[in-house]
Amino acid sequence: MGCFFASILYSQHKFLNDPKISAADLQKTKSEIDADAPAEILYRSVHFIVDYDGSLKQEIVSRVKIYNKDNAGEYLDYEIPVFNNGKGDSEKLIDLKVVTYNWENDKITPTKITRDEKFKSKEDKNYTITKFAFANVKNGSVVEYSYTIFSPFLNSTPRTIIESKIPTRYVEFVFDHALPIGYSINYKGSVAPKHRDAGHKTLYGNQFQTHRYAYEDLPAFKDERYVLNNDNYKTGVRAELNSTLFNNIFKSYSISWKDIQKRLYDHDDFGEQLKKESLVKNLSPNEIAAMSTKVEKAAAVLKFVQNNYTWNKEDEAFTDKGIKNLITTKIGNTAEINLLLTMLLRNVGLNADPVVLSTINRGKLTTYNPSISQLNFVLASFDDNGKFYLLDGTSKLTELNMVSPRALNESGIIMSKDDAKLINVLYPEVSKTILSIDAKLNPDGTVEGRFADLDTKLYAMIANEAFTDDQKTYSKNYQDEYRFPFTNLKHQLHENNDFETTFDFSADSFVDHIGNKMVFNPLLFLYSQNHSYNQTEPRRSAIEFYSAFDRVKKVTITLPDGYKFENVPKSKKIRTEDSAIQYTYLVTQKENKLTIETTVQIDDSSFPADYYPFFKQIYDNVTKLESQVVTAVKK
Repeated sequence: MGCFFASILYSQHKFLNDPKISAADLQKTKSEIDADAPAEILYRSVHFIVDYDGSLKQEIVSRVKIYNKDNAGEYLDYEIPVFNNGKGDSEKLIDLKVVTYNWENDKITPTKITRDEKFKSKEDKNYTITKFAFANVKNGSVVEYSYTIFSPFLNSTPRTIIESKIPTRYVEFVFDHALPIGYSINYKGSVAPKHRDAGHKTLYGNQFQTHRYAYEDLPAFKDERYVLNNDNYKTGVRAELNSTLFNNIFKSYSISWKDIQKRLYDHDDFGEQLKKESLVKNLSPNEIAAMSTKVEKAAAVLKFVQNNYTWNKEDEAFTDKGIKNLITTKIGNTAEINLLLTMLLRNVGLNADPVVLSTINRGKLTTYNPSISQLNFVLASFDDNGKFYLLDGTSKLTELNMVSPRALNESGIIMSKDDAKLINVLYPEVSKTILSIDAKLNPDGTVEGRFADLDTKLYAMIANEAFTDDQKTYSKNYQDEYRFPFTNLKHQLHENNDFETTFDFSADSFVDHIGNKMVFNPLLFLYSQNHSYNQTEPRRSAIEFYSAFDRVKKVTITLPDGYKFENVPKSKKIRTEDSAIQYTYLVTQKENKLTIETTVQIDDSSFPADYYPFFKQIYDNVTKLESQVVTAVKK
């Protein structure tokens, strides 16, 4: 009886019950959940309705209390994207209302923004963004917006993220859909709803399936360092179309990845493009087909695509203008570039298939819940006697099994002609950053020398692309980091695709004179004064990097004639029990020349959260060892 009574109470919560703004809301001076929060969400409702006419309606209401407007800027300006597929179907935004409430003269005073203060911005061919900012915002204001979007796109709802950077008093997700249209609920995260209601109900004069979740008094979600996308660890809900039943005809859309495979291969902008084999029959050089090994052929095909076609910076799982247009214009989106790469690999005799996945910014693929809407990236792949290779032609610097960092999102699905198979999408090699200094100490305490910052493998690709995108900003980053005089700043991509930055320096800030002695840190400006593995709250996210890596610092310093070293540190090596994290402090002395070489070795690109204390322990030792100094004494 007790359990039954609790169940009744659990289901009695009233959803979609937008409370009126109150004087108490406006007069509050701090959050009861977190007294230091600059703002908190008072009420947020996300309501989706898939009706019997085949339309999707999205209704949003958001009300935020502002405690410190100077630190709450991201809650005072908003953008609402509206999608257009370029083929005649588009979403429609209506009933946008934007109001600021203040407590003035002992009453609630609303300030609405005018039509002129809302403006549309055409961002690209598929999205129009409506932007707005709240007016008359003060400390203590409550800001509220609401709007409705009608959409013809029923594949999925946008992911509703439940947790926020600020505390939340109340948030709800409500999804009602017509019974003939089946949906799966993709629920991800650790926060359970306080109120839940699901089942068949009579709504809006008809029979609907409903899924309703409500949450109360949620603390702020604090982003953690060394996470590729913190949103992956927030609680979120999304509805995914899985089937329809009309006129007793059942259609399955995404019950399994095999269903997704069939939909992709039947699609005009994916599988039908792969069938256009005649487009690539004589496209690549004849000598590629004559090469002796599959690996040689694949590398040559990849290089051909990189040299002849350019990515337009749009990540999509479907082609936009098609493979024929790519061949003609030489410019295309991710799907066009890598489907062409797949076709060319097949054309030279390789067993090649596309791989589909979700980029880091889109969020990790929920592999247990198949969905075509999660996908926004395509890779090419082939098999050579059981050894599997991935290829990505969207970057000019990728190699076999090296893909663009934005696609290193843990998993993907090989979509062969008759099957779908889950694979890991990771960078299998070790990337290195090598910071080196060759310097000499002068009798007056000045130090002059040459600095080099060399990146290899995946790190080199990241550095080169950042430099190519904005050379001025890339150079300025060095000027901001190294605040002492230097000259001859140069950036160079080597023939082996390593990327290097160098400069010459001369500075008087590295050495302390004490009588006839000069005391200095032998790592000069490269020593670690502190580290950022300093999180005090329990770790909730994995520790993530793009690649396993080595970070090397090597400093060689030569004393002037008539000086010798004293108090030289000793070499030391520390590591975790499984050697997954290692640190080496290596000291080599030869007459008046001292070399300090430190190496941090991280043997994987991802570690579970319970490794965090080991990272902290290792880096505590790094800062301790690298704080050691040496003394140069005049003989």
